[in-house]
Amino acid sequence: MDSIVISGSGLFTPPNGISNEELVASYNAYVDQYNAEHAGEIAMGHLGALAYSSSEFIEKASGIKHRYVMVKDGILDPEIMMPLIPERSPESLSLQAEMGLAAARMALESASLAAHEIDLVIVACAYTQRAYPAIAIEIQRELGCAGFAYDMQVACSSATFALAAARGAILGGSASRVLVICPEICSAQINYRDRDSHFIFGDVATALVVESAAQCRAPQAFEILGHKCKTEFSGNIRSNFGFLNRCDPASAHAPDKLFHQQGRKVFKELLPMIYQHLDGQLDELGLTANAFKRLWLHQANINMNQFVVKKLLGEEVSPLTAPVVLDQYANTASAGSVIAFHKYRADMQAGDLGLLCSFGAGYSIGSLVLKAI
Repeated sequence: MDSIVISGSGLFTPPNGISNEELVASYNAYVDQYNAEHAGEIAMGHLGALAYSSSEFIEKASGIKHRYVMVKDGILDPEIMMPLIPERSPESLSLQAEMGLAAARMALESASLAAHEIDLVIVACAYTQRAYPAIAIEIQRELGCAGFAYDMQVACSSATFALAAARGAILGGSASRVLVICPEICSAQINYRDRDSHFIFGDVATALVVESAAQCRAPQAFEILGHKCKTEFSGNIRSNFGFLNRCDPASAHAPDKLFHQQGRKVFKELLPMIYQHLDGQLDELGLTANAFKRLWLHQANINMNQFVVKKLLGEEVSPLTAPVVLDQYANTASAGSVIAFHKYRADMQAGDLGLLCSFGAGYSIGSLVLKAI
């Protein structure tokens, strides 16, 4: 059986940045406005006063200092607090396709491939901006790729699940080269009026090329030694947005239609699942955690990542062993671990092992053990 490799990666960073300080100033202005408008109800105990946010609170809770967004207009306005993204005509390239194309072209270049050599495109992300036609098919047309394309959504594990699907497609003979693209535009699903989550997400797009080692022309590639996927239903990380919302006008714009989570429950329930998942995968491959030179982990929360790293490798671990990008990019859903891979793979030497791992809503966990070749 021919080995399957990741032969190229690409990263598109949006043009607009928002610091914690900017976000906090906007949120606190909204708090002042809300508390003033509801002063009577708050005084009578019918409503609770909203509390301020702070940069210190955000960084301690998440490790996030900054995020990138496709559209900044509207987000920092206390009267609006959402990105004002103009709708494009059906004839125009969609926003997600635009993001994905930029990352895809970079990935193709790093894999030393032309677009027509790709025969499967998978767009894998937490949210797609429409139900159909698939964003992947739109990108396939724009690039000039052969074969077929489809979208898939497994929230924050979409990239790792798509890599598993790409590997399976090649091994099964339905594709020879696969482009996995994660165009995450999470800024539109944030409730910027929620103190516990207004800071979490940013926008980005990543892309990876998957192919057989025999046909790889890239100067650096990573053999997929094994992949493992796990899901278990939980509503503790949730977004209820969907086309059925229009059928109940009374609740169509309720806060639950945006991202929300029970953070403490997620931390308590998901971490043991991650440990069990990774222990099982290492056992299956006959590896120990200290064999890894690099951990490219999901970039959602610095505290959760530190727990995973300590469980696998102990207390004394170099920052380069498990690089962090969420301080500048924030949580970018499925793209986070791929950003880390893209930025921190060049120093990997032939034979070095790495772990690409994501986890999140579903619950879902996806992981791939990679070896530099």
